[in-house]
Amino acid sequence: MSKASLKIVYVAAIALRRADGAILLAQRPEGKAMAGLWELPGGKIEAGETPEAALVREVEEELAVTVTPEALKPLTFASHGYGDFHLVMPVFLCEYWQGEPVGQENQAIAWVQPDDLENWPAPEADEPLFNFLKAWNAAGAFS
Repeated sequence: MSKASLKIVYVAAIALRRADGAILLAQRPEGKAMAGLWELPGGKIEAGETPEAALVREVEEELAVTVTPEALKPLTFASHGYGDFHLVMPVFLCEYWQGEPVGQENQAIAWVQPDDLENWPAPEADEPLFNFLKAWNAAGAFS
């Protein structure tokens, strides 16, 4: 596929961070691409939707948690080619939400300390994000 015809897929991801510093990961369920790998929750940005609105919707659908756009702080982004498409993913930090996250789509979830993220198998686009979160935490940027 030529670069000119490469499909760009826009998704948004959220780093839900508890008071103890743990970050929420979700496991991709069976039947989906990259099943079994762990990632930051989120999903596709629909036409006419902002990344923040996509996250508000996706987090409610996937985790039964309510976040507000005001609670989302831009953090970093990923840009990664997967062969037949290119993923662009803004990532937001969220430390305030309502409800307790529970996987609504048969996905497992786990709270993971930033220093342990490298031990969780992840999609290629998420690996640099895990490294970023670990480095950011080590630098005291979450404080």
